[in-house]
Amino acid sequence: MDFDDINLAIINHLKDGRKPFKKIADILGLAEGTVRARVKKLKDEGILDITALVNPESLPSQSVSIVGVCLTDMNLVKKAEQFSTLRGVISACVVTGRFDLIITVLLSKDFPLVYFYTEEMSKLQGIRSVETFVVYKSFNLKVPLLVT
Repeated sequence: MDFDDINLAIINHLKDGRKPFKKIADILGLAEGTVRARVKKLKDEGILDITALVNPESLPSQSVSIVGVCLTDMNLVKKAEQFSTLRGVISACVVTGRFDLIITVLLSKDFPLVYFYTEEMSKLQGIRSVETFVVYKSFNLKVPLLVT
């Protein structure tokens, strides 16, 4: 998809996910149908999601951990894709530095860190080592609401 200035402007207005397409269209001087079609295409191509996010600290039953992963091979993208499908994973990133991947995991009282390691991460091969960072306090971190 061609990511042009109009798409960028539409996305910028969607920071407030409840702003009507009609209002965005009026501000940008476009037809409402144009905004609607562009948003649909951005969503269909995996460029844009419109979703509610919450501060995990506001929900006492949820917590976030960051996991640095070192792999035994350099098939980084494939391994990140595999991690992204595990329960609790909200992002899997290929990174530079001492880790190959950084995984962000959303946990709950029914799905604690030990379950993530023993029930989910244990499914994957090629992991040399991990280092876990439990998030005690965050700023500007928003995550999807866990459905329990």
